[in-house]
Amino acid sequence: MSKLVTLTIDGKQIQVPAGTLVINAAKQAGIEIPSFCYYDGLSLQGACRMCLVEVERVPKLMTACTLPVAEGMVVRTNTPQVIEARKAMLEFLLTNHPLDCPVCDKGGECELQDMAFRYGAGEGRFVEFKYHVPEKQWSPVVYYDAPRCILCYRCVRICDEGLGVNALGVVNRGVRSEIAPNRGDHLECDECGMCIDICPVGALTSGTYRYQTRPWEMSHVGTICTFCADGCKTTLGVRNGIIIRANNRDRSGINDEFLCIKGRFAFDFVHHPERLTRPLIRTLSGFREASWAEAIELVAERFEQARQQGGRIGLIGSTRTTNEENYFLQKLLRQGLGSNHIDHRQSGDLVSLLMATRGREGALATTADLYHASGILILGADLSQQHPLLAFQIRANYRHHRARVYVVTRGPVREDQIAARSLRVAPGQELEALESLRTELQGLPDLVVLYGDSIKGSAVARLVQWCDSLAIAVRYVCLLDDANSRGALDMGLVPDWLPGYRSLDQMNLQPGLCWEEMLESEELEVLWVVGANPLRRRHLKRRPWLVVQELFLTETAQQADVVLPAASAYEKRGTFTSVCGELQQLQPAAQVPGAKTDLEIASLIALQLGLELGPADPDELLGEIHRTVDGYNVDLPLVAAGAAVPTGPYPDVAAVAVRVDKIRSREDTLFTAGSLGQRSQVLTSVREAPGSLYRG
Repeated sequence: MSKLVTLTIDGKQIQVPAGTLVINAAKQAGIEIPSFCYYDGLSLQGACRMCLVEVERVPKLMTACTLPVAEGMVVRTNTPQVIEARKAMLEFLLTNHPLDCPVCDKGGECELQDMAFRYGAGEGRFVEFKYHVPEKQWSPVVYYDAPRCILCYRCVRICDEGLGVNALGVVNRGVRSEIAPNRGDHLECDECGMCIDICPVGALTSGTYRYQTRPWEMSHVGTICTFCADGCKTTLGVRNGIIIRANNRDRSGINDEFLCIKGRFAFDFVHHPERLTRPLIRTLSGFREASWAEAIELVAERFEQARQQGGRIGLIGSTRTTNEENYFLQKLLRQGLGSNHIDHRQSGDLVSLLMATRGREGALATTADLYHASGILILGADLSQQHPLLAFQIRANYRHHRARVYVVTRGPVREDQIAARSLRVAPGQELEALESLRTELQGLPDLVVLYGDSIKGSAVARLVQWCDSLAIAVRYVCLLDDANSRGALDMGLVPDWLPGYRSLDQMNLQPGLCWEEMLESEELEVLWVVGANPLRRRHLKRRPWLVVQELFLTETAQQADVVLPAASAYEKRGTFTSVCGELQQLQPAAQVPGAKTDLEIASLIALQLGLELGPADPDELLGEIHRTVDGYNVDLPLVAAGAAVPTGPYPDVAAVAVRVDKIRSREDTLFTAGSLGQRSQVLTSVREAPGSLYRG
């Protein structure tokens, strides 16, 4: 622990670790020192001079954002001299500011506006005409209004240091200085919008939010992003049941304020005009709309026939349905319909890792571990494209703690910029390349290993054995594709184990068909597809009676006999489990009339079948999961309060034969995400889309 330093701020004596900046020491004492350029975690700029304070026995005012504390230091933050200096700084900042607050999208959230109300002089002394240049559009999602810019350089630093993209810089000098993109008149970057949210004024604005509404006219709902598996919290701004914008300015999730383009802008799929709102039943002339009662009755009748024939029904589930939905679906199929033909598309081999590390405490890494670990080893994954939050954490670790990063991939990745060593190998050959890193890795206190879909089956066990031979503390992350890929595995939405990775023997079951085998099977009478699109590039060999629950009329839904309109993750309650095993709660934000959650649909079918499967309420199901599923005996009040709670351990991991050939990542980039990404106007409109992996 760092040595503690005692100092006095505005008469309050406090103790903080040595090296703490005065601005942060004051914050710990409940004293606010205003600043525009300072941003926690980024390099120090000292550009805006709003944080000037008096320090006893120092002849001039000092910037609190660059001044470390010292023993016995006495700081005053609100003296007449300090207030006068802040007024003068605001007067300079407003010299060319257009004062267009009534039409500025930052109105009500602008830090400059707040400081002007608090310290601003009643009149300015500058009589020259304001320097003005036209507003620029850098991309479909980023607009820049130079006269509003106060040159705090936050946007430049977050893009450079936080993301490693270097998409922004400063051009010209003096009064004509302004932020400029890396390609002359347009951006070529991740289009994440971090520059917009980090901007303290209205210089950078969102192409999806501008001129839509005001912050006080929206309700703000914190939920979990429905795209990749990293588990980012996104705060959705909702007006009249429609999502207007997304950010995480309250820093309430494991991602702090970070969001990629999907989490910040790609919510627009929810209100796409192609959303299904009425059940569809196939006729000789095509689909016709039906009532929910008619559709559910027809589905239940066919399910009952399949049950009478010995459970000749299969379920292909989703990695974007909640834990509660996945748990109820497998329960309905196994206990209610007598079938173990249950599966979803697996994108990483987690169960082999659980078997290889069974009985070990702390074998699986959390998201926070990526920020604190001394060493990071990335195997077969383009993290910046596939897992942007994990990449952001690793970059912050390198910046703040000088972590040693090692990369073993088939092509160049952005993590090469910060890597101690990078190796290029063919997929599946990563383990052979590790021996050349042995000496360096053995010298580390601890290590976090992240591996992709090229390491599976026996290769996972060999990876763990090799890491054990280093004789250091090692934790692992098995990389998975989608928002609840981890939860689908944990809830037993597979033909090879029960929820909590328990053996099928506990229910006297034999392994069922995997999802590809279901598509090829000539025995199934009914195939039930929930939130997946397995027929995107194929047709069924022998066509069973097909039921599809979906948001859109996907390629799979187009071949269905009954299509049931489902709600998205932004319209439901429940929980997701992130790639690092953190359990988090969803909250409903949007309203799409006619759509029902997958849990509601499944419970209506069960009710029509006369099955007694217990409660079908998300909260009650989570309680049942808490009691019965290994690894989910977590602190539920913490989950309900919005925390990310680590799951595990899994003491009864079943010994199963991993279906190695069925495990493969979809290799989505920042700009692709299956059927949801195809229907996001933002994702399809940026010039970087669809992008590719391993580009550096």
